[in-house]
Amino acid sequence: MGSGQDSASGNDQVSVSDVNGVGNVLVDAKGDALYSSEQEAGGMVLCTGGCTAIWDPLTVHGSTTPVGATSIDGMLGTVERPDGARQITFDGAPLYRFTVDSGPGDVSGNGATDSFGGRQFTWHVATTGTTTPAPSSGGTGYGNGY
Repeated sequence: MGSGQDSASGNDQVSVSDVNGVGNVLVDAKGDALYSSEQEAGGMVLCTGGCTAIWDPLTVHGSTTPVGATSIDGMLGTVERPDGARQITFDGAPLYRFTVDSGPGDVSGNGATDSFGGRQFTWHVATTGTTTPAPSSGGTGYGNGY
């Protein structure tokens, strides 16, 4: 029963947080935003070596099943990394933390592009697809002409 310690605390490894201007963002147990790269959308791990110094893979121990908030739990899975670690995926895409983010609510890696080992990456904060509506700009009908 020793391998179940990851979920014994009751904390989800992946949950959802509303980030102003971005919407419902996937976050780790500490509340830090999670990202995926366009190039890994199909589940193939390409971020290795120096890439992982900036984009920290979100992993689970052994054969542990990732635990997530109820709304996303069915979309979480794992993929094996080249080093044998098991990385958590969302809708098939491997998830990473951006080491430059300053903490919960910071999504400075959203839209970032970089290159490691000659391979280009484009990163996006992982979202549930539900975004916070932008403030309305004049949809009230007032002041729409004379």
